[in-house]
Amino acid sequence: MKKNISILLCITLMLTMLAGCSGNSSSVDISANENNVNPNADSAAAAETDTAVETTNADAAETANADAVETADFSQSEVDMFTDRDYDSGYSESESIRIQLNGNSASASADSVKISGTTITITEEAAYVISGTLNDGMIIVEADDTAKLQIVLNGVNINSENTAALYVLSADKVFVTLADGTENILSNGGAFESIDENNIDGAVYSRQDLTWNGSGTLTVTSPAGHGIVCKDDLVFTGGTYMVTAASHGLDVNDSVRIAEASITIDAGKDGIHAENTEDASLGFVYILSGTMDIEAEGDGISAGAYLEVQDGTISLLAGGGYENGTSQSSASYGGFKGSGKPGRSSAKMVPDENSTNMQPPEESSSMTASEESSTSMKGLKAVSGILISNGTITIDSADDSIHSDTSVIMNDGTFEIASGDDAVHADDTLTITDCNLNISKSYEGLEAQKLYVKGGTIVLNSTDDGLNASGGTDSSGTTGGRDGMSGGGKQSSGNGVIEISGGNLTIYASGDGLDSNGTLTISDGYIYVANPTSGDTSIIDADVSPVITGGTFVSTGSTTMMAQTFASSSTQGVISCTTGTQSPGSVVTVKDSNGNRVISYEVEYSCAMVMISSPDIVKGDAYTLTIGSISGSVQAE
Repeated sequence: MKKNISILLCITLMLTMLAGCSGNSSSVDISANENNVNPNADSAAAAETDTAVETTNADAAETANADAVETADFSQSEVDMFTDRDYDSGYSESESIRIQLNGNSASASADSVKISGTTITITEEAAYVISGTLNDGMIIVEADDTAKLQIVLNGVNINSENTAALYVLSADKVFVTLADGTENILSNGGAFESIDENNIDGAVYSRQDLTWNGSGTLTVTSPAGHGIVCKDDLVFTGGTYMVTAASHGLDVNDSVRIAEASITIDAGKDGIHAENTEDASLGFVYILSGTMDIEAEGDGISAGAYLEVQDGTISLLAGGGYENGTSQSSASYGGFKGSGKPGRSSAKMVPDENSTNMQPPEESSSMTASEESSTSMKGLKAVSGILISNGTITIDSADDSIHSDTSVIMNDGTFEIASGDDAVHADDTLTITDCNLNISKSYEGLEAQKLYVKGGTIVLNSTDDGLNASGGTDSSGTTGGRDGMSGGGKQSSGNGVIEISGGNLTIYASGDGLDSNGTLTISDGYIYVANPTSGDTSIIDADVSPVITGGTFVSTGSTTMMAQTFASSSTQGVISCTTGTQSPGSVVTVKDSNGNRVISYEVEYSCAMVMISSPDIVKGDAYTLTIGSISGSVQAE
């Protein structure tokens, strides 16, 4: 199924023979841009046609991107997710009911508040303003199931040694407002004892819809359970929240919806966990805007249904980061997370000087199906799909940084990713349209059965394949967590698809640059691949002969039995040559028969093969290829 290029070995011999009569080739003025990867970034003396081609390609890519924005079946809007009252944090001081907490007692201004020692029960629809401290007590909402009531936290510190500090038992919906300029604390003392038939296991526990808004701050501490638990919809539309919990930071049945809030979570399990075992359409996470900073021993954000990000700033550290990717599990999973944990700020989110050394992957970075009980330590994870429309997202994860059991759609946004396994993985389809994606660490960079790159800028470092259309579910790295939320063994079905129709891709891969267990087609964009010269790897590897019909493709790599080039059915000319071992810093230059420079780029890693294609390379035409000190004539296939 692979087009063997061993016949091109003769070109190596020809180049070597011609080296002696090409003495001036090493002194030709060849320059590359600061990244040494742009084939059209020549010196000021470069041919004007190069600039024209680059502009034409950029315009075409921009047009393609404008038409290529993807949506998902579950795509929602702000109107779908939030009500006007969710955003309304106003209240009347004169008409509100006052509740004053006094350490070991409390008082209230209305009969709708029942007080028994340090247990305060709210029973009717109204606005309640609460101030003061309870040393060991709780607020209970037990109102009619049609009641919509508001609780204003106006400088509150409530600790409950053995249960929830705030317990919403019955109501239609409860709105909790953080009063402007106030600091509030809700905490559990380290144990949960049964007070009714409900299994209360969070410092805040609600059986009904619960909305948080306002502009104050709230600290939630739960050393023995979850931070905030909601058995219905949990909504944030304002305020600043710091949640520290031994288990999940936010644990929700139906949905988590976030807009305009600032949320910091330090969790012993998942940062945000949404799951409904009775209704597969529920258990979703929707982020419209806001700021999230999450450190979790498990997943950063885990959705049993879908996950949608419209915008916002999200920073996730999952499972201790990519450095823990080979350990398969977290020793402290489920342990209490203290605030200000040392090492939080030291997570490596940018490549260090050795980040692209092209070292072969370690054996332990994969796992077998027998290890499926290990902790899931992914960044963003969802079963029914992930849709990201915009935002700034930073992920350092021991397992996949972005993972879906079905599809991932990334339309826009800026991403900084370091992963101990796949940077982005979808069991079915992965579509990237116009993202700025920097992957500093990964086992495999982008993996899905069907992988579509339609635009954007991608810089990718991987210890195995750069892009991989595997045709199966993910089994590498850590798995487990929610049953059924991670795939089983990876299968090669031959149905894999890689289609690149736009974008600027820079791929540093210790495995194959582009690997498809099926088809591989390139119709536009700019792709640069740097592969190692050792191991059974190749620049491109596809079950069905790969085809290029447009765009620019430049690469360096090895000449193993795996080596493969583009099929003769490609409509764009391709130059594939073995070159003998070439050192980093060598310059590759292609000139046409008139001496015009078509492509020039610098070798970044030792190589023994180059593969080049661009709109300026015509099938059947002869070109002069120079690499380092050798030069010779080649014919584009």
